[in-house]
Amino acid sequence: MSVLAQSFAMVFDPQVLLVMLLSGAFGLFVGAIPGLTATMATALLVPITFFMEPIAAIASIVTASAMAIFSGDIPGALLRIPGTPASAAYVEDSYRMTRAGRGPEALGALLVFSVIGGIFGTIVLIVASPILAEMALKFSSFEYFWLVLLGLSAAIFVSPGSVPRGLVALIIGLVAASVGMDNPTAEPRFTFGNLDLLGGISFIPAMIGLFALAEVFRYFVHGHKLGAPLRPSTKGMLRSQIGVLRRYPKQMLRGNITGTLIGALPGAGADIAAWISYAMSKRFSREPEKFGKGHVEGLVEAGASNNAAVSGAWIPALVFGIPGDSITAIVIGVLYIKGMNPGPTIFINQAELINALFIVFLLANLLMIPLGWLAIRASTTILAVPQKILMPIITLFCIVGAFAITNSVFGIILMLAFGVLGFLMEENDIPIAPAILGLVLGPLLEQHFITSMIKADGNLLSFFERPIAAGLGIFTILVWCAPLIRRILIRRKEALT
Repeated sequence: MSVLAQSFAMVFDPQVLLVMLLSGAFGLFVGAIPGLTATMATALLVPITFFMEPIAAIASIVTASAMAIFSGDIPGALLRIPGTPASAAYVEDSYRMTRAGRGPEALGALLVFSVIGGIFGTIVLIVASPILAEMALKFSSFEYFWLVLLGLSAAIFVSPGSVPRGLVALIIGLVAASVGMDNPTAEPRFTFGNLDLLGGISFIPAMIGLFALAEVFRYFVHGHKLGAPLRPSTKGMLRSQIGVLRRYPKQMLRGNITGTLIGALPGAGADIAAWISYAMSKRFSREPEKFGKGHVEGLVEAGASNNAAVSGAWIPALVFGIPGDSITAIVIGVLYIKGMNPGPTIFINQAELINALFIVFLLANLLMIPLGWLAIRASTTILAVPQKILMPIITLFCIVGAFAITNSVFGIILMLAFGVLGFLMEENDIPIAPAILGLVLGPLLEQHFITSMIKADGNLLSFFERPIAAGLGIFTILVWCAPLIRRILIRRKEALT
């Protein structure tokens, strides 16, 4: 109890609380700007942490990253510019809710269930860190290959249209992901002699182009048909989430568990977690036809999974010093600088610091409610701006976001090209979300496949030799076969009747 009291005293120091408040506001600001990610917010804070005490330094990073992950949903819901690849999983639903005047409801759901997911992930981090970390270390390239393939299979379920169109979009994303030299053989592919393409296609400019710029093009071509989004009221925004929680408790719990488990796997992160959770939500929903058309159910599960994965990523980072995602990769460096060497002994030798870290996690997620509410209230004023003024502003944000990632004009050109591609895809009823999924997960799929084939000396059966790999492989194949099996059973029933 004395150690716990000491931990509370560390966290509730006025300086630490002020740092958390300022870092939270900074994270919200950075995450809400298209092109600037939670990883970038974390990296920008690192030089400042050199002048802080250990707990204040870690508290600033934890708070800023949690806020930035959530605020990436704000431009997605209001302007159709997803702040992160994870936000792209459910951007269609949140944006369509905004156009129907339900923007605060969408953002309120994402806020509340992000907080619940973050707290759930933190509780698991406190209670079961060693167990989950040991399980995560059993994942080799074989298991990761099947996990990524399962994530890609989510494209079948997230597609609002037909499965063939979803597969076309997925293939477009996978082809785009194969551009450049970032492959196991380091052989230039699809570069056509262009030096800028040697580094591959950055997914942030591509994502901004496919979603945001395509929407600008749609406005200028079909503006009179689309109409302006309705200006919503933020009154009772958080109170209404009680009803949402009562309607979808299973979805919330499923998203929490999925996000924490996938987040605990080194290198998996919130992106795969959000996409798989959204696909599961649609697959098990009683109203799958509403997904992609402005339905809150997918936001509940994917939103919870998103932030649960952020907390889950700290499990291997603290227990073994292995980063769970790009944010914890930066954090591990800060931990070493502050004398908190990650590893099993940290829980014994520095118990008061670890307990203080757990308290910071819980406090940062709770702080997200008032700060997130203020951010939503402030951001919804954008919808009062006339469309003819708003669209050029969105275009400007797109250009800034694309340039910020690549620091070159090529990023802007890339965004324009994908903007045209996204517009043409939508005109032909080809969904955009699977293309983003292919672009994000394509390199991981190739990397783990080639690594596994080298290990197995070309023996494909090796993908089923390890117990976890075999389980994931069989489950993935069953997911592929499920529509075919369902169709056969329906035909048999019809034949019998």
